[in-house]
Amino acid sequence: MTLDPALGNTRVSGRLIVFITDNPKPMNQISPGFGDELKHTWFAAKEITDLTPGSTVELDPDEIAFPAPLSQAPKGDYQAMALLDVDHNAAYRTFTTGDLESEVVPEKGLNPAETQPVELKLTRRFEENKPAAIPKGAEALDFVSPSLSKFWGRPMQMRGFVVLPPGYDTSKERYPTVYVTHGFGALLNNLLSGSVTSFLTKMANGRIPPMIYVVLDETCSGGTHEFADSVNNGPWGQALTTELIPYLEKKYRMDARPSGRFLTGHSSGGWATMWVQVAYPTVFGGTWPTSPDPVDFRDFTNVDLTKDTNLYKKADGTVNPLVRMDGKAVETIKDYAQQEAVLGDYGGQFASFEWVFSPRGADGRPIPMFDRKTGEINRNIADDWEQKFDVSRKLRTNAKELVPVLKGKIHVIVGTQDTFYLDGAVRLLEKEIQPLGYSAKFTFLEGRTHFDLYQGGLDEKIAKEMYDVARPGNTWKAKAVQEHPAQ
Repeated sequence: MTLDPALGNTRVSGRLIVFITDNPKPMNQISPGFGDELKHTWFAAKEITDLTPGSTVELDPDEIAFPAPLSQAPKGDYQAMALLDVDHNAAYRTFTTGDLESEVVPEKGLNPAETQPVELKLTRRFEENKPAAIPKGAEALDFVSPSLSKFWGRPMQMRGFVVLPPGYDTSKERYPTVYVTHGFGALLNNLLSGSVTSFLTKMANGRIPPMIYVVLDETCSGGTHEFADSVNNGPWGQALTTELIPYLEKKYRMDARPSGRFLTGHSSGGWATMWVQVAYPTVFGGTWPTSPDPVDFRDFTNVDLTKDTNLYKKADGTVNPLVRMDGKAVETIKDYAQQEAVLGDYGGQFASFEWVFSPRGADGRPIPMFDRKTGEINRNIADDWEQKFDVSRKLRTNAKELVPVLKGKIHVIVGTQDTFYLDGAVRLLEKEIQPLGYSAKFTFLEGRTHFDLYQGGLDEKIAKEMYDVARPGNTWKAKAVQEHPAQ
């Protein structure tokens, strides 16, 4: 790999990743495979420091590689490219602004076991699409948290967007407020083009009731902090409930009472908004998590973290699947975890769980819950996860204190064909807490996956249910949808 002098005259460091794929379709970039695509892409990595413009570095693609040493890839026609991940977050999002890339180069008749060295040149700097202008009715949120800044020893910002209802500027009314956070892999700019635009449009069109939406960014160097108070990420839950919310309620005309504060989020954001409701039960009037990350650690994506000894396989040797599509398992936990390990130490989904749940090790990093090579579970760490962060366990063991303040506030929604098998943990949670008097509501959408759950107006249904709590007996009704023929 050579660094093109045209990229500048400064030294660069980062994680160098080389991808090869047998996908015959011409590509501008090569990314790690997911699901059925997994078998088509091989990649290898190496940490490099102080690479000077014009200089060359060699990477042995058999040392750190997925799914196996690249010399074991079959002979055939490939495409190859190199990526220098300068900010070490490729395990969270493969390409981010500032990363250096090579062109995608065709390699015809490549025999990885015998070929001469392949030469690639880093010639371009990746730039994400510039964020759209913040639309009218929305405002940027950038709050410096005292507690997080103290924890990290530097200013720490809580970011996102505040979405205001139509007519906010001319009215004197106070509004219910919904705190929303995103799933794994999203970035701040994605919130602007996704959730922010959606809430503005739907309120303007009368599809959801007038409320204030606070769309929160939960990314951090370790992946997603999920607004948990963590020994590794810091007191994000405390910062949200004791600093950010009071600040916002002074600045905006929000219902400054529990019955006017709501939580919702999808996937990792679903777990976050479930956890915050349970950890701070008197602050909010309800949570509507969708497809949340495991809410009962007895089914942590097909693994019982309370007693299993290996994350990758069951006692009988059967492998544990992680991803299913069209009802068929297409990727194992081992595939997913080992792929992340090659992409880097930071930001991957399992590494992110460790940054949230694990105690801190002597090296200052979270202690791994499992061995990435073998899948062997560190029982002490898994037990620590369960005792501190298992939502189901917390609701069970603290029922006497929590039932009175959480009754009717929990509404969990998941598809019966969730891509990551997350419906299993939700079913265990339902069975565990329903006899305890929480009056929780569980909705299983038949046939829906992790990625199509919201089709059919789920967000509108959630918004209406929230508004009914904040404004009992209200007469608000959604406007009828005007049907248009397909274009």
